[in-house]
Amino acid sequence: MTDLAIDADGLGKRYGETVAVRDVSLSVARGTVYGFLGPNGAGKTTTMRMLTTLTTPTSGSATVAGEPVTDRAAVTEHLGYLPEEPPVYDELTGREQLSYVAGLRDLPEDVAGERVDALLSRFDLADAADRRVGGYSTGMRQKLGVIQSVLHEPEVVFFDEPTSGLDPRAARTMRETIADLAAQDMTVFLSTHVLSVVDELADEVGVLFDGELVAEGSPDSLKSRAAGGERTLESAFMDVTTPDDASTVDAPGGRDGA
Repeated sequence: MTDLAIDADGLGKRYGETVAVRDVSLSVARGTVYGFLGPNGAGKTTTMRMLTTLTTPTSGSATVAGEPVTDRAAVTEHLGYLPEEPPVYDELTGREQLSYVAGLRDLPEDVAGERVDALLSRFDLADAADRRVGGYSTGMRQKLGVIQSVLHEPEVVFFDEPTSGLDPRAARTMRETIADLAAQDMTVFLSTHVLSVVDELADEVGVLFDGELVAEGSPDSLKSRAAGGERTLESAFMDVTTPDDASTVDAPGGRDGA
């Protein structure tokens, strides 16, 4: 078994004459948190859609949990995915939504029931489990999305802008949730445009700018390079935001140490 949970080589995506992602190569070790940082429109979601088999690459190759992304059935057995807007049915209760997802994953009823109860309790949704999802707050819907993405205990989980649209308290809960998952040796691929999220959670960070992976390294090393005047990183960091209040970073080394 390879030590890499995700391995991409020259991954690219073109829509007609428009290049959304070009020549992205990255490696993510098992049991780590990889922060995928970049401004809105940088190509982060397109890259994640390729890695989760939802979009076919135009060029390059990639494996997730050792399986090629061209083999959707094999890859999806090993991954969980939380898009920016969780796919939930407003007319179902939280428990019904999770039971439906468990059925799609072919989990035995007794196993599914135990996991659903445990996860609802862990994410403070037990009291709302029998309420319709349509009445959930944004934060509650995000937590429900996290639960359904990890219900089958995947090796790798992808989160696309998990704190987007959340108030500060809900955003903090989401960060704690991601840290908790990582502590259980789950590999987390975390896409965000919020500097402090990757600063707090990521072991390794990749910076995507204009469809290209312009830098990789630890959060501290990338901040040092940006503060030291590396122009590509300065440009990328100028377009990402600090947490919760969504104010724009004025310069490398600004608030929250970013």
